[in-house]
Amino acid sequence: MSKLTCFKAYDIRGRLGDELNVDIVYRIGRAFGQFLKPKTIVVGGDVRLTSKELKSAVTNGLLDSGVNVIDLGEVGTEEVYFATSFLNADGGIEVTASHNPMNYNGLKLVRAGSRPISADT
Repeated sequence: MSKLTCFKAYDIRGRLGDELNVDIVYRIGRAFGQFLKPKTIVVGGDVRLTSKELKSAVTNGLLDSGVNVIDLGEVGTEEVYFATSFLNADGGIEVTASHNPMNYNGLKLVRAGSRPISADT
């Protein structure tokens, strides 16, 4: 992976092994914790076969940066957004590639109040 093409306007997604892998997802989790300095983040993942492994990687990155993680389990994006606001968390991360093929996966990240993370953040 010589070029990070997985970063999109409002999410991170790409072909597994080619554009996205466990190491990159771990680093994203760690950077999220170090850059935004949240106290508590909710994390969930969709039903894709790779979501559990990627959710573990992003969780470990968050934990290694000192963030408290609330694991929502296997949930949809809307549930992560709801839990972020309802639990007054400082942000949320959903492991999903939405409508993309099964060989893709990704992350949707939000700040407190379920506000999207984008290039402007």
